[in-house]
Amino acid sequence: MAIIDLVKWTPQGNLTIYAYKFLETNLSTHTQLIVQESQEAILFSKGQIVGKFGPGKHTLNTENLPILRSLYGLPFGGKNPFTAEVWFVNKLQPYNIDWAIDRMDIHDADYNTGIPLVANGRYGLKIIDAERFLIKIVGSKATFDQNDLTDQFFGEFSTKTKSTLMQFMIKNNIGLKQISAHLDSISDHLRSIMLPFWENIGFDLTKFYITSIEIDNSTDVGKRILDAISRQSAQAIGGYTWQQSQAMEIAKDAVDGMAGGSGGLLGAIVATNMMGGVGGGGGIMQPQYNQPTFGSNNQGQQGGIVQPTTPAREVYCSNCSKKFASNLRFCPFCGDEYDACPKCGTDNDKNAKRCVSCGFQLQQGLNLCTNCNAPLVVGSAFCGSCGKPQSEDKCTRCSTPITAGIKFCPKCGQKKS
Repeated sequence: MAIIDLVKWTPQGNLTIYAYKFLETNLSTHTQLIVQESQEAILFSKGQIVGKFGPGKHTLNTENLPILRSLYGLPFGGKNPFTAEVWFVNKLQPYNIDWAIDRMDIHDADYNTGIPLVANGRYGLKIIDAERFLIKIVGSKATFDQNDLTDQFFGEFSTKTKSTLMQFMIKNNIGLKQISAHLDSISDHLRSIMLPFWENIGFDLTKFYITSIEIDNSTDVGKRILDAISRQSAQAIGGYTWQQSQAMEIAKDAVDGMAGGSGGLLGAIVATNMMGGVGGGGGIMQPQYNQPTFGSNNQGQQGGIVQPTTPAREVYCSNCSKKFASNLRFCPFCGDEYDACPKCGTDNDKNAKRCVSCGFQLQQGLNLCTNCNAPLVVGSAFCGSCGKPQSEDKCTRCSTPITAGIKFCPKCGQKKS
């Protein structure tokens, strides 16, 4: 076979090639080796490295490769043939690789439930030890490109990235709502974990960052979670509750059914309730959440909570939205105090200015008429609705009239006897 006088490699195409093996192995001590600025050449013969060459033009003689004398017994001078594999390693160019991790199931700290996540980003690699790189990962291939790299290490890379990412989120109690604010710190942590792995095979991990961590919308579970989050956000912005949204959906279906002639008796009933009913009462569009009806007897008032004389009914807690009996002072599920609307009995937040159900103006220290249950201004002698006298007692100290339900004199502070 012919002796090769010139050995060099010029990369072609857009595909990033990390290592390339020169096709011919028949060399001589007169063969010229040309190594470009972005390359390093390594010669293998009889299963061992016989020489390494940086950028420049080199003659493969026994002066540059003294080991040839022991391997082949070559004398100095003359044109002596020998066989060797010449590998070119693309060493100086950094490689930017996009990565993506498929579904990871994690218990989210914000929503307190399991959520499927996906993550993606980019990392950069640069060969710093060509000898270690060729020995550990190239093997018998004639070329080693970016596709070979990602295919060969995808499993280990994916597992390590998933595990590290989930451990970081759990340890630092980071949920989906805050994840975007921690991408830099998570990226730095992942790079520190991945760096020893790449250094072991001759690479430097020049950069590693996460572009996004999102809910996996390719699964039915992910789609339902995204829909629930979207609904929750819409309710918070629109200022309505889940129960009200359900009522509006029912009303809409009823109206659509009547318009199409398919609503029937049920559609007519629902639509009538939606419009306020035949008697003009509240309908679906103003849901009362099955709240209690308060009687006119005010003797059962305790701690600012009016107790109905009618049998207890169910109300929705303003804090956790679970049902509880209206004759309880506190929600049995979350312990939130029952702050009843004086008009309709709906449980409201302590800081609410208006009732979420009927819109009644809420006031601190509001009393009710013992006859008609209408709101009274503190210190009123008569009910503004029915006219019944309210001042039945006088302060034993200053003789100031005291309305029913008042425990202390509003003028001198004397406790009512």
